[in-house]
Amino acid sequence: MRIDHVAIAVNNIDLALKNYEKLIRINKMHIENVAKEKVKVAILNLEDTRIELMEPTAQDSPINKFLNQNGEGLHHIAITADNIEEDVSRACSNGLRMLGDVRKGSYDRKITFFHPKSMNGVLIEMCEAIAH
Repeated sequence: MRIDHVAIAVNNIDLALKNYEKLIRINKMHIENVAKEKVKVAILNLEDTRIELMEPTAQDSPINKFLNQNGEGLHHIAITADNIEEDVSRACSNGLRMLGDVRKGSYDRKITFFHPKSMNGVLIEMCEAIAH
């Protein structure tokens, strides 16, 4: 397993991208609307990981709720699963609490989240590796 990405909730992806471009060279970027999650994502590919900027696309988006409660900032850390079904099953059998089911996320890959109360206050996403 490895860190897949660090996700940051933002009010406006275009404005946030301008800030990140001042700091880092972005060699490759992927922008996608994930309708089921009610979010627009900009995935900034770095040499060995990614930064995911997330902008809500609806008032009832979980990211909109997060922004209203916390403002912009770190939302979650994502870990690439070796085998998502087995890894999720092991985590749940060890008492970790999932948020929702395993479902499709960006890049049409399987994802799920573990509640911050199960993970020392940090929202953790588990996701499939991106097929190349």
